[in-house]
Amino acid sequence: MTLYAQERHYFQTDFSIDEFKARRTQIFNKIGDNAIALIQGAPSVAGFKVFRQSNTFYYLCGLEEGHAYLLLNGKNRSTTLYLPHREEGRERSQGKILSAEDANLLLELTGVNRVRALEFLGNDLVGTGLINGNTPTLYTPLSPAETGNDSRDEILHGHARAAADPWDSKTTREAQFKKLLNERFPEFEIRDLSPQLDAMRLIKSKKEIEVIRKATEIAGLAIMEAMRSTKPNIYEYQLDAAAKFIFYQHGSQGDGYPAIIGGGTNAFMGHYFRKTDKLKDGDLVLMDYAPDYHNYTSDVTRIWPVNGTFNKGQIALYNYIVAYRDALFKYIKPGVTSNDVLDNAAGDMKKYLIGKTFEKPEHLIAVQNGIKFRGHFQHPVGMAVHDVGRVHHVPLEAGMVFTIDPMIWIPEEQLYIRIEDVAVVTETGVENLSAFVPSTIVDIEKTIKEEGLTEFRPAVSLPIKKN
Repeated sequence: MTLYAQERHYFQTDFSIDEFKARRTQIFNKIGDNAIALIQGAPSVAGFKVFRQSNTFYYLCGLEEGHAYLLLNGKNRSTTLYLPHREEGRERSQGKILSAEDANLLLELTGVNRVRALEFLGNDLVGTGLINGNTPTLYTPLSPAETGNDSRDEILHGHARAAADPWDSKTTREAQFKKLLNERFPEFEIRDLSPQLDAMRLIKSKKEIEVIRKATEIAGLAIMEAMRSTKPNIYEYQLDAAAKFIFYQHGSQGDGYPAIIGGGTNAFMGHYFRKTDKLKDGDLVLMDYAPDYHNYTSDVTRIWPVNGTFNKGQIALYNYIVAYRDALFKYIKPGVTSNDVLDNAAGDMKKYLIGKTFEKPEHLIAVQNGIKFRGHFQHPVGMAVHDVGRVHHVPLEAGMVFTIDPMIWIPEEQLYIRIEDVAVVTETGVENLSAFVPSTIVDIEKTIKEEGLTEFRPAVSLPIKKN
């Protein structure tokens, strides 16, 4: 029997039905029995773009199809999945697309209670059994949805820039959704589900940590390949190419965020994405990059000499950064706060500086200022590189994943030095998921000496044939 493309389906294999059910149960427990929660999935994409589900929708059911909705009814604690109808022409071109006609299969894959066609969503909102009682509450995420290499903080900045443009009339998809709900179902009181979802996503399950561990492994291997490929006069984008090869070779679906690869003074810009300049002998190059792997990412940074050898001034500054990284990890454990970690590590670094010398007075000033800086303890990592949830000024808990990111600035030289590692809080302490990525001077210089992809396959143009 011939197996047609339409008979094959794709669905994630990382998480069990029970894990998705447990997440939805947390939502039921948070909203109560006089409320519903409605989650809008990502829209389908036009042209030849590859669809990527929004993080929140994927987190609750694992489905990666466009224009899907989840309705969680607090009254009877049931979940309904809504999908468009099958498009046979599109399936002939792209392969199987899960639709409302696949109800039985979707029940089996997702563990929801019911699957319905999209046109029944409005009817079912009225039929929730809540609308004729006391004022019912409808929870829906009002924060912008992240997809692919988005992070909420950057999306919000983008919305703010658009709002400042009098000729730009677009609003957020969430704002439009809320407006439609208010117009069509004014009986419901609309509340934001984002805070509850953020708190859930902050604490990673064992399986989530496994996926983040794999994303971190890929990120580290990519940075190591970029180290091997580094030499004077190659372009920043060529290191990007070497890293992307590793990403795709290991099954990533793209970037967790655009690569930050800055040679020399370009690194002084924290989010330098252009990658158009040649690397210069004597400079350092900073690389901050991680993949979008199974809808999760990581965040790893290293900095190394373009010519393969740290000079005397660079050695003193770089060793300070590595020592600061180690001091911060020393104090991470459940129950402490970011302030506790930063205060204790700063105390260690004051002792570290006793007897240390630096090449220039401004270098000493930079490391002394680094002890006062509070940004070395950074942000959560998970489905987004700047993931949702809060890790500052709260007791740390097992399952929190965040970055440790010691850094210094030397404005006189437009010099910026940092490394970044991924910390996961365990029941008894902390694990550095990116500890395998070379960070000592000896290991970095050894890695750079190895042959890299750009040497095996240099960027050589074909000769132009003349008629």
